Amino acid sequence: MSEKWKSADVEGKLFSDGWRTGNGGAFEILSPIDGHSVGTVALADASDVERAGKLAAEAQVAWAETSFTARGELMLRAAEAMEEMRDEVFRLLAVESGSGPIKANSEIEKAIDELRTAAALPSAPQGEVLAHDKNFALSIARRVPVGVVGVISPWNAPLMLAIRSIAPAIALGNAVILKPDVKTAFSGGHVIAAVFEKAGLPANVFHVLPGGPETGEALVKSPHTKMISFTGSTAAGRRVGEVAGGLMKRVVLELGGKNAIIVFEDADIDKAVDAAAKSSFGHQGQICMATGRHLVHESIADEYMAKLTARVDSMRMGDPREKGVQVGPLISELQAERVQAIVDASVANGATVVRGGTHDGVYFSPTILDGVAVDNPAFQSEIFGPVAPVTRFSTDAEALELAQATTYGLSAAIHTRNIARALEMAGKLRTGMVHINGTTVNDNAQVPMGGMGDSGNGGRYGGHWSVDEFTYWQWVSVAPS
Repeated sequence: MSEKWKSADVEGKLFSDGWRTGNGGAFEILSPIDGHSVGTVALADASDVERAGKLAAEAQVAWAETSFTARGELMLRAAEAMEEMRDEVFRLLAVESGSGPIKANSEIEKAIDELRTAAALPSAPQGEVLAHDKNFALSIARRVPVGVVGVISPWNAPLMLAIRSIAPAIALGNAVILKPDVKTAFSGGHVIAAVFEKAGLPANVFHVLPGGPETGEALVKSPHTKMISFTGSTAAGRRVGEVAGGLMKRVVLELGGKNAIIVFEDADIDKAVDAAAKSSFGHQGQICMATGRHLVHESIADEYMAKLTARVDSMRMGDPREKGVQVGPLISELQAERVQAIVDASVANGATVVRGGTHDGVYFSPTILDGVAVDNPAFQSEIFGPVAPVTRFSTDAEALELAQATTYGLSAAIHTRNIARALEMAGKLRTGMVHINGTTVNDNAQVPMGGMGDSGNGGRYGGHWSVDEFTYWQWVSVAPS
């Protein structure tokens, strides 16, 4: 591998017992920007998963016995390696997922933050001394690693959404097998392998096996994986949960969202519009925490709409690598056609297109829909495109009812100058995250991340909550001598 790592160094390979070819063939990654070839990665089949699982299980035993100091220091070296590779990672995020500069830089910073935060986990308290009677000389509860963790990650924020599980799992003594989405296998997989390789992680503690649903299913069913961390669509998450649960494995599901921004009549409208525009149109709306519903008090709705429309009119669409471009491509033409179908169905159901509503190939115009009722497809469906559906309300009770009128429960934002009012509303919302006077898109390494309902099975990542997730409790008692 060259001193300055490039994706070309590992062309046509996967990472498992070193860089090698896979048994599942190869996949050419095409950029959504203009269709040019980003490179080719090897695909893993079930035999690759089985081999990686066996090697990971063997390597995990020794890794778990490595001192907490050494594991923490390795995480810090990995953070340094990520910083050194920043230029290439930035390039790959742009060409593979269509990320603009703000999103790509943010994703890299968050990945580095995840590694640094994970560095503190090995030295955190690893157990408790329990109350005991004369039957025991000592009774303790201690943390032990889960073993081999299978991580299945998506294409929309490929680096951050993978490393959010990988870093704490490895720091706490587990081995990890990652199946990144093939469309972003470099930025969401090979980059992470290169980072840990440079940091000195022992062989076979970490594996990267790009592949499709069959590879993912093999990873979930593998007898070597004791836990599955899945980030992706609700439909796919249900399947992962069903299979893994049936095999008595721990499952973490971070799924889709239909997130609401609630704008009360006393809100700072300019601030609310700024937050809403960033959350609906950032990364073309291809974020699970994107604002998918704008719930606006009827007394300020016209002003809000006018200012949101002005923001859309000022946006430039095109190659995200070009200066001044705010809206890049969707990940594929199939996704663009899906977004178009939802917009068309929403209009047929009574919504009005205020701006946008059309696409040219993978480039979908920033779209504002007004008059979106609860039964409208734009209100209920996770669009994953640059679409802002607006619904008006008249009372706090109606706003709460509208906010709760989906099966999702990932993130929400509340805009008002009355913080007590916002906190009261937040306490009633069935969402994993609530941001007052902020955006629905928010993420930090030290907070509990996750959703409720169809958005997942609870806040499970981040800070000391990662210790709960990536270890088991073990009770140990000592009899009197």
